[in-house]
Amino acid sequence: MNFRKRQKGTVEVSTSALNDIMFFLLLFFLLASAVANPEVVKLLLPRSQSGEQLVAKKTITVSIDENKNYFIEKQPVNLEKLQSKIEAYTKEAQELTIILYVYRDIPTETTIQIIDIANKAKAKLVLAVEPKK
Repeated sequence: MNFRKRQKGTVEVSTSALNDIMFFLLLFFLLASAVANPEVVKLLLPRSQSGEQLVAKKTITVSIDENKNYFIEKQPVNLEKLQSKIEAYTKEAQELTIILYVYRDIPTETTIQIIDIANKAKAKLVLAVEPKK
């Protein structure tokens, strides 16, 4: 009988290849996250002590479709009555914000007419656009 002890070899795992793979994965995800939203401007915004957000008191939508039909809050309105309707909204709310939706083929002159009406009514105007895909 042979009762000699076997000599066991040492087991080693080489992790140098794994380190390379992890480095490349980390680099890939860092670059992918930076390229995912290239149109985002990164800003360090100031902090507020009260934590309150400024919200417009009243917001209405004015729309112009491809046939130059005017709408306030999805209700059809004539161009002549548009100014009086907007002034009626400004009497209800002092800080009125108008979101202007204009069909893309409408001339700029028509858009400027609405901007002038908003300026006369002392309302803030925001032009709605479709984001780039």
